[in-house]
Amino acid sequence: MPWIAYIAHFIAAAFLTNGIPHFVNGVSGRPFRIPFAPGAKLGSPTANVVWGWANFLIAFLLFANIGPLYIGTPGDTIFVAAGMLVAGILLARIFDGDSI
Repeated sequence: MPWIAYIAHFIAAAFLTNGIPHFVNGVSGRPFRIPFAPGAKLGSPTANVVWGWANFLIAFLLFANIGPLYIGTPGDTIFVAAGMLVAGILLARIFDGDSI
């Protein structure tokens, strides 16, 4: 598989990881930090559902259109897991209020 597919899978996993907290908080009816919310930076539940869904869509398009994704093969598994881990750590620090 071309190396660009591994990079795309890493980025797709990061988008997927970012979409989860936004979507879950949105469907739970809770406001949550969102990048384009005015003022207090808390977006409405509806805005969070849309933002989470947009992240899922980008992840899906990257997974589906840039090289096939074969979970279980070493390369794909490592890059997807690394993308989720890196995005998860960065998001945990951002949502906790720490600087990156």
